[in-house]
Order: sequence, then C-alpha cells, then structure tokens
Amino acid sequence: MCGIVGYIGSREVAPILIKGLQRLEYRGYDSAGIALLDGGLKVYKKAGKVSDLVQFIKDKPQQGNMGIGHTRWATHGEPNDRNAHPHFSEKQTLTIIHNGIIENYAPLKEELKKRGHHFNSDTDTEVLIHLIEDIQENERLTLEEAIRVALNEVVGAYAIVIISKNHPDQLFMARKGSPLVIGIGVNEFFVASDASPIIEYTKNVVYLNDGEIAVVSRQGDMVIRNLGNQVQTPYIQELELKLEMLEKGGYDHFMLKEIHEQPTSIYDSMRGRMHAPSGTIKMGGLLEYEQKIANVRGFNIVACGTSWHAGIVGEYLFEDLARIPVEVEYASEFRYRNPIVNTDDLVLAISQSGETADTLAAIELAKQKGATVFGVCNVVGSSIARATHAGSYTHAGPEIGVASTKAFTAQVTVLTLLAMSLAHKRGTIQESYFRQLLVELERIPDKVKQVLDHTSDQIKFIADIFKDSRNFLYLGRGYNFPVALEGALKLKEISYIHAEGYPAAEMKHGPIALIDEEMPVVVLATNKSAYDKIISNIQEVKARKGRVIAVVSNGDEVIKNLAEFVIEIPETEEPLTPLLSVVPLQLLAYHIAVMRGCNVDQPRNLAKSVTVE
Repeated sequence: MCGIVGYIGSREVAPILIKGLQRLEYRGYDSAGIALLDGGLKVYKKAGKVSDLVQFIKDKPQQGNMGIGHTRWATHGEPNDRNAHPHFSEKQTLTIIHNGIIENYAPLKEELKKRGHHFNSDTDTEVLIHLIEDIQENERLTLEEAIRVALNEVVGAYAIVIISKNHPDQLFMARKGSPLVIGIGVNEFFVASDASPIIEYTKNVVYLNDGEIAVVSRQGDMVIRNLGNQVQTPYIQELELKLEMLEKGGYDHFMLKEIHEQPTSIYDSMRGRMHAPSGTIKMGGLLEYEQKIANVRGFNIVACGTSWHAGIVGEYLFEDLARIPVEVEYASEFRYRNPIVNTDDLVLAISQSGETADTLAAIELAKQKGATVFGVCNVVGSSIARATHAGSYTHAGPEIGVASTKAFTAQVTVLTLLAMSLAHKRGTIQESYFRQLLVELERIPDKVKQVLDHTSDQIKFIADIFKDSRNFLYLGRGYNFPVALEGALKLKEISYIHAEGYPAAEMKHGPIALIDEEMPVVVLATNKSAYDKIISNIQEVKARKGRVIAVVSNGDEVIKNLAEFVIEIPETEEPLTPLLSVVPLQLLAYHIAVMRGCNVDQPRNLAKSVTVE
C-alpha cells in the first residue's frame, strides 16, 4: 500500500509519475519514490510527502520514457528512505513497486539469504523482487514466466509493477486482492492503483482481475495471462471520471469540498431509481434477484469503518420498514469467526472504494458457503463490484479526502431506497407512509444544503471553543446512534482527539464516569420517538457539569434552554434523519482539525483504500 503509477511510451516519464503521485496523495502514505529506465535503472525515493521527493530529485537526472512510481503506507518496516518503494532485485536488473502484503515473506527471505541474497530494507516487497530474479536465473525462465512461478509461491495480496533493465520496451504487472488498472493510449500505456492518475491521458482502461499478469510494450501490444498461463481477453472500459472532479474547486480542502457536495451526491445516488409522483423505486442492479431479496428471512451486512456505520443505519431501516432481521458485522470479524451462512442467505457488502481487503475476503467466504452477495460501492469497475453477484453503485463521485463524508450519505441513501423498496414489496409499510417517505427523500438534498448554508459559521464558533479538548462523547438513540458513532470516528480520524459514540441510554452504564466540566458531549436530539428520554440524558450530563452540544430539529425550544450550544437542522421523517444529522458532525470535526493544524485530507497513519489486512 498505497498508490501505484507507471508509464511506458514516448513521453518524458518523470513529470507523469510525479503528477500521478500527487493525484494519489489522497490515499494516505508516508513515503514516495520513482524508478526511471533510460539505459540504466535510476531509483529515487524519500520518506515524507511527494513534495519532499520532488525536492530530492530536482538536481538529479530524470530522463527516460518508461518508469514507475509509488506512495507507501507502511506495513513491513518503519516509514523511512530505505523502506520506501521502488525496490531493487539482488543484481539491480529489476525494480518493483507493490501494494499489498506478502504473508510468507519471512521464510522466503531466509531461504534467499542462504542463496546469497542481501537485503537493503525491512519490506516484504524487496523479498518478492529478489525471489523473481532468483527464479528467473536459476530456472532459466523468461521474466514473465519467473513472475508467474514466484506469484504461485507467495501467500498474500499484491498489485505489482516491474521494470527490467534487460527489457527496455516492456512493463510487467500483476494483481491479486489489490487493484490495478491499465490505461490504453496510442503506442503507450499507463498503469495505476486507481484511475485518478490516468484520467487526463486516456479514458480507455482495463481493470486486471485477480490472478492475472499483464505485459505491455512500447509498440502498443498488451498480453494478459492468468497464473495458469492461459491467455485472457481484456475487457476495455471507458472511464466516467472527469478531471475536474479531482480538483478542490476553490475549497481549502477536499474534505470540505466533499461535505459541500452532499446535496449533489445524495441526489445522484437516488437519481433514476425513484419517482415520488408515481410512488415507485427501481434498483436496476438488483432486478435479477428482486424476488429472492423480497422473500429473504434475514441477511448479513459486512463492512468496515464508515461503511460499517452506514450498515448499522441500514439495519435500522431494514428492520423498521421491511421487518427483516439483519446482522451487521465488521468484515474482518465475519471472515474469521466461522459464520453461519447458508445457500439461501444474502450478504450485503458495503465499501466506498470497492477494494477493502477485509470486505473482499468476507465476500469470498460468503460465496464459498453458497450465499448470494450484493455490493454497495462507489467505484465503477472495482473489485467488489466484480466479485459480487449484483449490487448498486452509489454514484457519489470520487472521494479524495481520506475521512469519508459524502460516501457515507450516499451509502445511506442507497440503503434507504433498498429498504423502502423491500418494505413496499413485502407489504410491511402503509402505502401512504411509503409515498410520504419518497416525497421527503426527494427533499433531502435541499435540506442538506440548508444545513450547510445555515450552520457552518455557528459550528466554526463551537469548534474554536472545543478545539483543545482531549475527549469527546457522542450520544444518539435509534437512527441517530450510528450517526453518533460516525461523528466520533470523524473527529478521531482527522483531529486526533479521542472520541466515543454511544447509544444515549448506555451512558449511565459506564461512560457517565468520564463526564466532568472538561467533557464536551454531542447529543443528537432529533428523535421524536424518544424525545423525552433524550432530554433526560441531557439533564444527566448537565448534572455532572458536562458541556452539551445538541443537534435538534428546527424550532426546538425545550432543548435550547438545556444545552449550552444548539445546532438546528431541518425536520424530516425519522428514518431519513441520518442524512441530515451527520452533516453538522462532519463540519465540527473538519473545523476542529483545521484549527488544530492537522492535515485534514491526509490524516496520519490512515489510508483511503485499505487493501491489506
């Protein structure tokens, strides 16, 4: 992990690589490097940001029209210059960049040491390129054959790109469990871990499948084989991504831009799927399995991080509206706890990137057990989109900020449509209420815009007061409980303040011990169904001198007299509340982080697309 870019053709490669690495900075990383081939192999790498690498190479030779670049998120070995990618083979005829983890690197490394290999880093990646060279020389194989043999020996996940000094007109790549996309030009090829570094050069791409090895040449040839040496026919797709989507558009940070894009991204997530005047919902990606879904007795939702919180909102929606029991599980736990999954079961996998390693592994386990698996993801052509039987794209557009914002509300929108559709088909919702929800859902984008327009200055004022707090507590009930979890996660991710989200009623079972005059408590108090109970919770906090920040519906006078700070949002139907109540929490986290001088778009230690366990 975490970002890959490569090029072969007739252009000067260094500017392409540097610009590509800058496009990939959003994924989170701790070092960067490039390798250039121009007669000899030149490798430049540096701990820190891409800007540090640019400074490092400014007076160094950068000629060449073939090269690879990488931003690394440390797994094996601390983030420093020598552990940064690319890595050389023993004889320095090969160099590699790699996303993923080689799990059996340690025994391979010991065996290679016995054969006389010397290692210059602590990484698993360097072991892999040494292994490939060792196999190529000792077994007298072509480089492509040696790569295939080596990859059949390793255990783990990888997306790799290799340059060979002895093959100046070819670029070699392979993937398993970590994404890799090839951009096709005229007698030139681009390769990257996602489409963002490619989009300004070509819209024609091939997404490598698991277990595939590709060799592209300067003459415009591309050959793809699987690990069994069978030639594969590439499927060329046209990118929908637009270059302007990758720019900040006048905002100080991508995260702020993406928070403000939510009126559009929520609308795009429902566009073409619902028609309020006729009372219809049509989820095109699920049509083939519509009857099976409608008759299901229960299902699992698997996800990680923010997507897991969206899954909990989904649990409330499916159980409340469609009366279907749902279990929401961390994908990482689902795959290891021997879950009970039968051939007639459904599993719903949620992921922004569509590349989350734990979620992909959970999908494979569910499929092995015979379950039907649906995916909800944002990235067209991603691994989860291809691994699942059916599903729905969220159409939120690229999310560059590492801390997810618009992806969450887009996921919740899709889950809301699915729950409402199931409820309607199963007859568990009154027709009048179903139509009322449709009309109100159609209004949500405008109401999100109202939140953004009318609360931003107030939230900035609150952020300034609490920016130096060491802890935060977030409380919510019902549909607002997962929003409390998400609000706490956002604050942790980008401001590095410790925060916890709890069901409001659980406060008295432990967290209340933490409350004193130094503890800000954010209370989501829009629930009509438990309004009196939430007031009681606020009074419990006030009795212990906690400082209450309440999110309420417009016109609420009771809580306004209780809480120290009140943020008003438009009133809506309770099942739709998360789409509004999460927005002030996103803004609060953002402004606190900015005031603390944190790197909002690239918080420390985090990666946008977690493609390793």
